[in-house]
Amino acid sequence: MVMTGKIRIADQRDIPRIVELLNMAYRGEASKKGWTTEADLIAGEVRADEASVRDTMRAPGSIFLVFEQDEQLQGSVNLQKHGGRLYLGMFAVNPDLQGSGIGKQLLKGAGAHALDQGCYSIYMKVISVRTELIQWYQRHGYQDTGERTPFPEDGLTGKHLQPLEFATLEKKI
Repeated sequence: MVMTGKIRIADQRDIPRIVELLNMAYRGEASKKGWTTEADLIAGEVRADEASVRDTMRAPGSIFLVFEQDEQLQGSVNLQKHGGRLYLGMFAVNPDLQGSGIGKQLLKGAGAHALDQGCYSIYMKVISVRTELIQWYQRHGYQDTGERTPFPEDGLTGKHLQPLEFATLEKKI
């Protein structure tokens, strides 16, 4: 079943719902309903707070796209223009609706935004041990660049339960 809804650019009023979605999709017991959970890799309940989302939203060249169905926010993604490249991060879909096509629709929206911004590629950082997630992105045209960067603990987003690093994935558009 493919979910139908609308994708739009978020505004400040959406921050609490984006925070709720990010935390529900990545941290704690609720996140284990979906396949994007990091709960077995990072302890805690917080992936983001209102200040971090607000700061990200206010950064130059940064927007959040949100997917709404029946006025309920069910997905979001942050997009940041860095020169000719678009960074994709804070990508979340309601764990109860993962596999329903919302993520694919948000990726398509990210691609359209990248083209509108004159970007030649979209890149992201994914925890390197998240092989199933990396494979999902690869099925959607992203390639592992081989670049690895540290994933430091930041005092907000939880205690790492094992050493973690990011893999950089990129898709030429």
